[in-house]
This record gives sequence, structure tokens and C-alpha cells, in this order.
Amino acid sequence: MKIVIAPDKFKGSLAADRVAAAIAAGLRAELPTAELVTMPVADGGDGTVDAAVAAGLERVPVTVAGPTGEPVTTSYARHGELAVVELAGACGLLRLPGGQLAPMAASSYGAGQVLAAALDAGARQIVFGVGGSASIDGGTGLLQALGAQVLDTWGDPLTRGGGALRDVAVLDLAGLHPGLRDCSVILATDVANPLTGPDGAAEVYGPQKGATPEQIIELESGLWRWAVVVTQATTGRDWSRAPGAGAAGGVGFAALAVLGAEARLGIAVVLDLVGFEAALDGAALVITGEGSLDTQTLSGKAPAGVARAAARRGIPVIAVAGRNLLTEAQLAAAGITAAYPLSDLEPDPVRSLAEAGSLLERVGRAVAREVQAAARP
Repeated sequence: MKIVIAPDKFKGSLAADRVAAAIAAGLRAELPTAELVTMPVADGGDGTVDAAVAAGLERVPVTVAGPTGEPVTTSYARHGELAVVELAGACGLLRLPGGQLAPMAASSYGAGQVLAAALDAGARQIVFGVGGSASIDGGTGLLQALGAQVLDTWGDPLTRGGGALRDVAVLDLAGLHPGLRDCSVILATDVANPLTGPDGAAEVYGPQKGATPEQIIELESGLWRWAVVVTQATTGRDWSRAPGAGAAGGVGFAALAVLGAEARLGIAVVLDLVGFEAALDGAALVITGEGSLDTQTLSGKAPAGVARAAARRGIPVIAVAGRNLLTEAQLAAAGITAAYPLSDLEPDPVRSLAEAGSLLERVGRAVAREVQAAARP
């Protein structure tokens, strides 16, 4: 029997490769002759580079500016002219010093530095995963790091952070990194929100980045202003309402409008990158999962993407999670046969987080026993 194990991370607990290894250990204890293929995945957020490295790409370390300017060491993945860059590892929420949210000051500058490093190293195809950002700066920091000049109403370089967008006046692309002329960029994201409006970057994602209602109004106004500046400096097309423009606090907008990126669902990009389709050949079962199975899972998160891909091949899928908030009908509609939440084994969420590895191994054993039982004549 061949079983493919393709989970995302359990946020705050285990990286995706450790989740996969724990499940595999439990399966192997009960099914020693089974062929187990571990394939950690991600949806464009933190863990995207790890998934690429697990698939065989080379990890390239780089030191860049964190979300509030402090130096951080992160990495991108590469193979030949392909590079995989992850915004979260450079300037995401997890990189905020002390976890202190900074919606007005946080910047995407560090992500632009990683892109520039990849371009300097010869990348001509870039997968840019943008989940988990700390900023709402419309991608101004990203473009500044790539050589563009973003100026305020006084003709000075715009201060980093979304709070400065109220003063943005000019975008000059003359100094943009020359490597971008011959480079294709795929924007890997799990959101389809536009840049502005009631479903835009500030209104929807401002609260999770720490913005108060008053700050959300200010950020929204700044993003509208930035959209006009970018439209005037580029082709004249307004990208602010394009699906994905609101990703990562507006980094999606900058990538679409200035870098010429193509927006694609993050999990679909990662599944292509890691060779998931080929891994399904001969598989009898797929196991996926993430920290929480909830309504967000259904709108493009990793387990839903894995389930869709497996369903096209008629392969059953089960999901493992820290907790499950979905009904059986919702799971079935997503192509998931059954869910195994760790909360059934350990109701205390603090202990469940701390003991996730051993709990996942227990789940692996339970799944193996059910597979054995189903196989008996």
C-alpha cells in the first residue's frame, strides 16, 4: 500500500515536515510494509520555502530587513533559474520583535531584498509566496528594495510603513532591478481580495495586523492614494480591484501592477513545485492537515488544495488537525473523507500544542489500524 502524507504546518506547534514525520512514524509502526511518501506542503505563507527545500531545491540564506527594520536571517530556495521566495520569512508577522504588532510602521522592504538577492543570483522564474505579512504598505517597501523610487509630496524618499502612504506622491521605476525585465513572477497567495474597499487589504486584514478602527481608515485612504500613483506610473491600468491585489497588505498589488506577476492559488503552485501529481501514482490514500480545519480551510488553504488534487485521481483523503470546526458535510464537500483532530486525544489546547508530535503519531497508528480493518475480507 502506498500512502502520501502531505500536511501543512501546525501553526505555533510543528513545521510541516515534522507533522509529516510524526504521522509517518505512527503509520510505520502498524503498517511496516507500506510505502510512505512524506511531502510537506504550504499555501504561499510561512513554510513555502521549507516545502521547496524538502522537494529538492537548494536553500540559500540571506540577511535582510525585518518588518520594522531590524536585520533578520531568512532564506529562499533555488534550482537553476527558478527561485522560491517567501515573504513571511523576511517580514512576516512571525518576524516582529517580541511579537509586537506594528500596522503603521511595518514594511515589505525585506521581501524586496530577498527578491533582489534571487535576481542577482540569476533567477529568471520566481515563485513569490506572500502569506503571513506584518505590513499594510501596498508593497511600497518591496518596490523600494527593488530599486524603485517612491517619493512623498516633498520629493523625499517615502518613509517605510503603511502609515506613510498618506504622503505618497511619486513612483519612479527607472532604477527598478534590471533582472525583472527577463523574469516571470508567480504570485502565490490564498486570498483573492482587492487592494481597497470593504473587502480590501486594510478593512479585512488590518485587525489581524493590529490596526485600530482609526488606523484602518488612515491605511485605506493611503492605499487609495497609492493606487492612483502606481496607475499613473505604469500602463494606466488600475490593478487595485484585481483578485489578489490585497494579498500581504497590498504587496499583491505591487507585484501585479509593477512586476507583471501572475496571481495563482498558493497551494496549487506548491503542489506543482513539489511534484504532487506524480507522487499520487499508485497511492491508495492521502493524508493532509493543518493546525485548524475551519472555514478558511475551504477557501484555498493547503488541505483543500491537496484534497482537490487527490479527488481528480479518485484517491480518498483524510485530514489531521489540532482542531476541527467543520461539519461532516463541509468536509465531504471539500473532498475529505474524515478528520482526526488532536483535540479528541488531548482537549487541553496548551498541552495539545506542546505534545503535537506524539499525538500525531498516535493518530497515525489509529489511521493505520482502520486501514488494516477495512482491508480485511
